[in-house]
Amino acid sequence: MQKNVVVIGTQWGDEGKGKIVDWLTDQAEAVVRFQGGHNAGHTLVIGQGNNQKEFKLNLVPSGIIRETIQCFIGNGVVLDINHLQKEIAMLEQDGISVRERLFISPGCPLILDCHIKLDQAREQKRDKDKKIGTTGKGIGPAYEDKVSRRAIKVYDLLDLEVLKNKLHELLDYHNFVLTNYLNTDAIDFDTQWNSILLQAEFIKPFICDVSKKLYEMNGLGKRILFEGAQ
Repeated sequence: MQKNVVVIGTQWGDEGKGKIVDWLTDQAEAVVRFQGGHNAGHTLVIGQGNNQKEFKLNLVPSGIIRETIQCFIGNGVVLDINHLQKEIAMLEQDGISVRERLFISPGCPLILDCHIKLDQAREQKRDKDKKIGTTGKGIGPAYEDKVSRRAIKVYDLLDLEVLKNKLHELLDYHNFVLTNYLNTDAIDFDTQWNSILLQAEFIKPFICDVSKKLYEMNGLGKRILFEGAQ
């Protein structure tokens, strides 16, 4: 394996990237998810015969199955912390150590309740022959906020005053669209605020300057695998 390898798909997914990544991780020292969200599932089958175990990963890099590999989620990924919690719990239930080997960029934009509701309400409003087949997980709207520079990012969770102001502005913007254009209910600020506080406590131990860490590993000649979504 070359020092740095990138695995991406050129179709809609389901090209077998998970299998390729799993094969290459045997030679890697770090695996990085660098774009996409939790709609991209990589299925890994570990073991043989009666000892065979299947893992379906959406956010955690596929290298997490191999205990010697460090795993990174870069700032190109839109992050649903609620889903991440469930995925980590699933892995830990199977005896896989995650917390010591998973590092998350503070620059990751967050997927919040408003993004999920926007995604689903837009799809519902479209005519039957114009639906895009979205997974409804809020990934598209979260990327829109990133590009428009209004996204709430992981580092915002470290300053509650800044976070509260940004959340007020974000919900004011999206609730206008939800109620006036999509004819659905607004997202309640207090409900989202309480949820995001819990998410902040969970995610803090994973936060790491991923760019700096990867730069250092690259300088040491470590083999790094970049795992794409679509």
